[in-house]
Amino acid sequence: MNAKTKHAAIFLAISLLWLKTYIVYKVSFTLPIDHFLQEILLFLNPLSFLVLYFCLANLAPPAKRRRVILWLSFIYSFILYANVVYYRFFTDFLTIPVLFQTKNVGDIGNSVYELIYITDIFFFVDLLLLAYLLKQTRWKSNHLLKPVDRRKLFLCGVAILSVHLILAEINRPQLLTRTFDREILVKSLGTFNYHLYDIMLQSKSSMQKALASNMDAEEILKDIKKETVNNPELYGIAKGKNLIMVSLESTQNFVLNYKINGEEVTPFLNELAESSYYFNNFYHQTGQGKTSDSEFLIDNSLYPLPRGAVFQTHPLNEYNAMPEILKSNGYYSAVFHGNNKSFWNRDVIYKTMGYDKFYSEEYYNVTEENSINYGLKDIPFFKQSMPYLTKLPQPFYARFITLTNHHPYLINEKEQWIEPYPVDDGTVSRYFTTVRYADEALRQFFEDLKSSGLYENSVVVVYGDHYGISERHQEAMADVLSKATLTAYNQVELQQVPLFIHVPGKKGKQLDTVGGQIDLKPTLLHLLGIGSSDDVHFGTDLFSKEHHELTVLRNGSFVTDDYIYTNETCYVKPFGAPVEEEKCKPYIEQAKEELDQSDQIIYGDLLRFLK
Repeated sequence: MNAKTKHAAIFLAISLLWLKTYIVYKVSFTLPIDHFLQEILLFLNPLSFLVLYFCLANLAPPAKRRRVILWLSFIYSFILYANVVYYRFFTDFLTIPVLFQTKNVGDIGNSVYELIYITDIFFFVDLLLLAYLLKQTRWKSNHLLKPVDRRKLFLCGVAILSVHLILAEINRPQLLTRTFDREILVKSLGTFNYHLYDIMLQSKSSMQKALASNMDAEEILKDIKKETVNNPELYGIAKGKNLIMVSLESTQNFVLNYKINGEEVTPFLNELAESSYYFNNFYHQTGQGKTSDSEFLIDNSLYPLPRGAVFQTHPLNEYNAMPEILKSNGYYSAVFHGNNKSFWNRDVIYKTMGYDKFYSEEYYNVTEENSINYGLKDIPFFKQSMPYLTKLPQPFYARFITLTNHHPYLINEKEQWIEPYPVDDGTVSRYFTTVRYADEALRQFFEDLKSSGLYENSVVVVYGDHYGISERHQEAMADVLSKATLTAYNQVELQQVPLFIHVPGKKGKQLDTVGGQIDLKPTLLHLLGIGSSDDVHFGTDLFSKEHHELTVLRNGSFVTDDYIYTNETCYVKPFGAPVEEEKCKPYIEQAKEELDQSDQIIYGDLLRFLK
């Protein structure tokens, strides 16, 4: 029996999976190719993993080798498919911390179901073919490979991997040390080499807290500007007032003043803009933690992590969050959320951050009629929350997390105050109906605040938590925005979310200030007359004339007054024309440094050394 025959089963499995992975890259992922070397990398990267991966089959006893080959093929296919399903909504790839969030899946069953297609059976057809062929006589040899043959296969895999990594480094110098974007990592390394790299990162981050010291904290924290300059005209104008914050699920800024068949999608938000400080250049900065990341950003003015959600991975760290700061100034704090209290580990981290009360699903009357997606609908949620809100000790800090406008954007026909958008993409079409429902729920909530007497004594902040329509829906969104196609520049613009700050007795005003969720903490504290000199934060007061003009997104993209930087390209505003990178260069290192510093604070739990 020659070596070729002895390796035949492994060669067959490698060939089938190699071909399938390359097809998935082209069909299921959006991995733009800029030049021929990137196409070579995309084609080569599955092979550099598969050859070494299937060396494991040679370690199995001869009688079990075919079964091991099948199991290895299945595991590979399952992980590849899991990435495809995750990518369909998040336009991102799985990480180790995300895998620890699987307990959340049961609460978002409708979203997961919407992401699984009947045609997905084709992801596993090659396994059936492989199983059939391995049963044929010519594949049944139990002949054990000689050690020299195993070494040859292993060395072949090492050689392919070495060539692959050299090409990847040529394509993207310092790939593993200066890359935030998982798309670039997958495109360069391949899905499974990326996952191995992710495991290494997870191991490294797990060690950081154990090895951190007071010197590490001092080194990082001395470079972070603690005090932000406030606006003297607005500082303390809401001193002693209640603070009510409403998180609008998946609400992007483009829906404001948008009309379908002459009907406004957000009539109440449009009115609210007239009576509030409305920021129309405000960005979400969330990562894989989505809503939980927005909560973390707003309460801590620290960036979320590049992998996973802080709420899940570091819930017991020492933080200096808004509830704790406000408590020292006489405030009572509470969160209202019509969902399972353990979703995103909220029942744990809320205590860490100093919240006094968490009104979760158990405090509400949740029925089949008044719930949808994965929690209480927004209108009954606000209605049922009011009795609890009116009984809170004043002044209070209360945060409401809405749910209805969540993928897959389902709502009963009788509760649709607007027609679906006329486009074939169901996600985009339905999105406008649930945004309209959320807008109506907010209108009723404001009416209840007024009738309860709380309105005139409360600062009310309404903000979008993260995007609702991912990059997977570019064609439909181009139609929505009346554009021929959407560029990378447009995609960053779509990360704008609405921000309204209503201060009693103050007239409405639109502000073009570029800012992000990380700026809300110092902004609101200053409105309440609370200084931030003892706080560690990366945001600055949105009302200050010295507001930090750099708004950094979690993937390393950033926005300034004049430029947008993303995918290693600098674009000039407002037309989005690419310009030389030199225009953005002053901010590139600064953006990276801020993200790195914030990550070190969280991974090392460095704020404990300040307590």
